[in-house]
Amino acid sequence: MKILMFGDLHYPSIDETIPGLKEAHSTFYGRFIDQFLKTDADFYVSIGDLTNYGLESELKDIYGLINQESRTFYHALGNHDLLSMTKKEVLSITGQAQYHSFETEKAVLVLLDTAKEKDPGGWVDNEQLSWLQDVIRSSGIKPMLVFAHHPVYNTTALSNMGKHSIHPDADIWSILAQKEGVGMYFNGHIHVDSIVQQKNWTFVQTSAPLDQHAFRLIEIGENEITVNAIDLNDSAIAQSAPIIYDNISHFAPEESARGTDEHRNCRIPLLQ
Repeated sequence: MKILMFGDLHYPSIDETIPGLKEAHSTFYGRFIDQFLKTDADFYVSIGDLTNYGLESELKDIYGLINQESRTFYHALGNHDLLSMTKKEVLSITGQAQYHSFETEKAVLVLLDTAKEKDPGGWVDNEQLSWLQDVIRSSGIKPMLVFAHHPVYNTTALSNMGKHSIHPDADIWSILAQKEGVGMYFNGHIHVDSIVQQKNWTFVQTSAPLDQHAFRLIEIGENEITVNAIDLNDSAIAQSAPIIYDNISHFAPEESARGTDEHRNCRIPLLQ
């Protein structure tokens, strides 16, 4: 089973009077989404901040690009997706569930809602924590892959800083710790590649495509789960990215975005 994932795309509305910005915007997002969707996978996932300001026009435009291909696409909410509208309004446009899980032959997949409206900090309420606990308990030893925007506190790089994680008062770690067998947690938000193992969980944090022109391929085989960064060696994308981030708000390039190999790729053995 194959899953393709990216985080923090920050699809923005733009000032079309700025020379070259409209063309750069069309080139970067058009080519990135095209290559993402034309790479073979069973599921395609955005782990939040799909848009830059959560505007209706941003959501409709990026979903217009995504829906050009017939793919099974999931979108976990990010805080930037909720800067302009409520969760209810955003979900009515995207058609996504606020949070949900489903089971395949290979694994249990979970999409969490860790975002708050008009607030960068992460949170998971008691209702969702109780639901997650039930999903974990019923999963047995089957591998579980969790996709969320915010990291779990004090796991991946910089996740111990204020507003950089799910707030530690929302004790999601005690729920995750109940999982038997292999668990993997995928997040964005911080824009820095990082892979950390704690107990039977592997936490995978991915950088923003405007910083690192890449997405992640997750493959679940008989004996292991692999995560690999797929770099897009596309000169048009590379040339367009700085024109975009130099001319939009709410995004700043992250100099330490690209992690070393061990923070971009991993292999996790499965229980036999």
